[in-house]
Amino acid sequence: MNVDVEALKKRFNIIGNAPMLIHALRTAAQVASTDVSVLILGESGTGKEVFSKIIHQLSHRKNYPFIAVNCGAIPEGTIDSELFGHEKGAFTGAVEARKGYFETANGGTIFLDEIGEMPLMTQARLLRVLESGEFIRVGSSKVQKTNVRIVAATNVMLTQAIEKKQFREDLYYRLNTVPLFIPPLRERGEDIIELFRYFAYEFALKHNRTTALRLEEEAKPILLKHIWKGNVRELRNVIEQMTILVPENYVSATVLQKYITSNLTPNTIVSGLPTLSQENSAKDLFTEREILYKVLFDLKKDVTDLKKVVAQLLQNRSEGTSVQFPNVVLNTKENSLSNLIDTDTYHDFSIIEQEEHIPQENTLSLEQQEIATIVAALKKYHHNRRKAAQELGISERTLYRKIKQYNLEKE
Repeated sequence: MNVDVEALKKRFNIIGNAPMLIHALRTAAQVASTDVSVLILGESGTGKEVFSKIIHQLSHRKNYPFIAVNCGAIPEGTIDSELFGHEKGAFTGAVEARKGYFETANGGTIFLDEIGEMPLMTQARLLRVLESGEFIRVGSSKVQKTNVRIVAATNVMLTQAIEKKQFREDLYYRLNTVPLFIPPLRERGEDIIELFRYFAYEFALKHNRTTALRLEEEAKPILLKHIWKGNVRELRNVIEQMTILVPENYVSATVLQKYITSNLTPNTIVSGLPTLSQENSAKDLFTEREILYKVLFDLKKDVTDLKKVVAQLLQNRSEGTSVQFPNVVLNTKENSLSNLIDTDTYHDFSIIEQEEHIPQENTLSLEQQEIATIVAALKKYHHNRRKAAQELGISERTLYRKIKQYNLEKE
């Protein structure tokens, strides 16, 4: 099958000429005319949903519905209802019967993003749809049929999830009939420069800027060498910020580096609490709550040790004795505390010493600390749950559950 790549790029507004990108476009066009399942692989922000729409629009299903579903954003308790529908009275709050996505999209295409986040029980239901086109609404015993093409996507290694018993192996092979890999932005070379020009022009129009931003020559290597963990989405954010905030028409290397750095994920969330990484939260030995307990316990221990050190400094200051610490000796007569730190800091240390006698019941509970951390992350990203979940190092489903648990919908 001959594929007119340039026509495809123009029709679907695809920018770039990287070999891996062109290969992905050709594969999408070739597989579109069939009904086989496609598994799109790629990092977050690479444009996986765009490719699912290309497959749908080039297929014989283009006149039927296309529904995109983020499996990671739907709570585990309601995902079956969302996908397969439910009957009246099937569960608390089911005041009437409702069609699910597989019933609504009959004849069309369903794009299941973040398929790796789908619960195992729902995976079993999905496998039945793939094998026989049959499904059952929640709360019903009636088998229904649907004719839906499934395009799935993931940014995680499903083979590793299979080894950990978190993803069904039989479902993986049914979904992975045709794998489609979308390259990360850092592997697309000069495409990054083309994308910069395109987005700079787009945002100049959007924000009524008379001239689109242009890169100075020494700034281009910085753009090309950056890792772009957020891929195209991150690049868009950087360019839009500069369009709004940079008055000059040409972007220097210094300015570009400043805005790229400002978009990096902060190391802390609130009150100096360390960010919980996804790697740590995934360890079998700890639940998320246990990790938070450990962090707060270690933090309390460090503060207690600091109070003891400061108290010893204050006590020995008047005696002129030396206080021995690892790798350093402070003589409090020759190097008084007021010479080592400024007045404001000394005042703060005095407060710490006084707070040693504050009753423990005035401190926040662990649950309050967790709520404060979640609220801060949500406010920081303007209630964008995906970004907040990434900042907290937990899945969107877990964040959603905690929002419901602590009644934070209106925070």
